[in-house]
Amino acid sequence: MNIGIIGSGGREHSICYKLKESLLVDKIFCFPGNAGTELIAENINIESSNFKKIHKFCEEEKIELIIVGPEKPLVDGIVDYFKNTNIKIFGPDKLCSQLEGSKTFTKKLCEKYKIPTADFKIFNEEKSALNYLQSVDYPLVIKADGLAAGKGVYICKDFYEAKIAIKEIFEGRFGSADCVLIEKFLIGEEMSYFIISDGSTYKFFQTAQDHKRVGENDTGKNTGGMGAYSPSRLYSKILDTKINEKIIKPTLNAIKDLGTSYCGFLYIGLMIVNNEPYLIEFNVRMGDPECQTILPILETDLGELIYACCQQKLSKFQIKWKETKSVCIVLCSKGYPDDFKKNVKINQIKNIKLDENEYIFHAGTKIKDEEYLATGGRVLNVVAISENFKKSKEQTVKILNNLDWREGFFRRDIAYKVI
Repeated sequence: MNIGIIGSGGREHSICYKLKESLLVDKIFCFPGNAGTELIAENINIESSNFKKIHKFCEEEKIELIIVGPEKPLVDGIVDYFKNTNIKIFGPDKLCSQLEGSKTFTKKLCEKYKIPTADFKIFNEEKSALNYLQSVDYPLVIKADGLAAGKGVYICKDFYEAKIAIKEIFEGRFGSADCVLIEKFLIGEEMSYFIISDGSTYKFFQTAQDHKRVGENDTGKNTGGMGAYSPSRLYSKILDTKINEKIIKPTLNAIKDLGTSYCGFLYIGLMIVNNEPYLIEFNVRMGDPECQTILPILETDLGELIYACCQQKLSKFQIKWKETKSVCIVLCSKGYPDDFKKNVKINQIKNIKLDENEYIFHAGTKIKDEEYLATGGRVLNVVAISENFKKSKEQTVKILNNLDWREGFFRRDIAYKVI
């Protein structure tokens, strides 16, 4: 069958790459894609927000299944738009997508269904938030309510930092802000946990640890993700049971109580405190760069798996994983996550020869006049899998050193906790 992928980042390139291996897939179209997807699929210059135009193109090209990569089209209701068409679409509907689209929605759901999460307060205006901040213990966490591309989170050591965070959020740094979320700071270690669901059945879809901070040793500003490794070193059967019983099952029950069901990938961002899981956030899609880290160790046919979900036949599927360790390092434009140059040549990329189990997934790139150009803050994702994390890490760093892109930078300590 013909398949369409919505999105233009490293996550979408890795999905495209994995679907290319599928026995189910004839041709892949990417809306709009990037320089990496252009080599293995057909990029279509239609914005992911233009549902009507995407629908028309899908009918013309006989696309039977759409996979939505990023969160914004999901939050904006692309699944609801396609619900009454003859084209299947993989992803949660608009109501379910509020799990990511509104942090206050999720926090209130946690409160109602007794899902473990950090204590919190919600404020609708700046003055009351600042008054509250004068009488609390630090550090604490301040979050913009809506979508913020992974960057709308502040960890504040004192009132001065908290005041800056509140002002930036209410002044619209991450888009229109009706409210702000202030949370207790949890001391523990983060873990990314994924499931795939068809609306009635869900199954485990691996773990990872993402490195969000821009600087070595997890310092500096939050980014969309500087690298990841999979599986997480924290994973255990006992912890798995706790995550399912205390967080995932109550959440999916809450979704059913709202009159809908969850179909798609669900990312559960966790803080593990003394071997107890606390929910940090939900993402209603695969993480980025966790997706790029996880898909290379998937043995199961991804196309058949996703199509089974769209037919509510996931229960018949067994998901198999390779017994390997995966590391992904993100190559970024200098200046990211702040200002950076665009349309900068990546000179050496054509000369890179990859061995088996080595991958380069494009994120912010395009091809112009047969040259590869960096167009985004996160440019490339270099991934390697092997029998251990140390070897995988060494392989990724070697590829990045060979790329020798002087206009970029990367963190050399990704996966340092597990290595």
